[in-house]
Amino acid sequence: MTRTFLLSPAYAGGRRAQMLLSERAKFPLAQRLRAGEAVSLGEVFAFLSGLYFRGKLAYANTFASDFERVLVITPTRGLVPAQMLVTSADLREFAEVDIAADDPRYRKPFERDLRRLGKRLTPECDVVLLGSIATG
Repeated sequence: MTRTFLLSPAYAGGRRAQMLLSERAKFPLAQRLRAGEAVSLGEVFAFLSGLYFRGKLAYANTFASDFERVLVITPTRGLVPAQMLVTSADLREFAEVDIAADDPRYRKPFERDLRRLGKRLTPECDVVLLGSIATG
């Protein structure tokens, strides 16, 4: 049985994102981003969301057959692997769009990627959503 994990996104426009992108930030992740280094989306969202995203990511990485089957729902790009490298510019892009079902900047890329994923599914593949069922 193959499993693909979909992780609900972290909010990229909040206080932790402001801390991460601050010119005054001294912690290593912020310094790496400020230096122009790309870091994994999973690492960034784990910082933005704290334990909630970190737990989902750890679970998915443990039980997925490979890292390409751990996909994150993003505010603007649909489903992307948690290992995808992002920059501070990418985070600013994510922060500009609300994660809202009625926002086409979020919804259209997400629906596009869900259709693509659906075409690749077989009876031997489970899709596991790690997120809140209380949201749209």
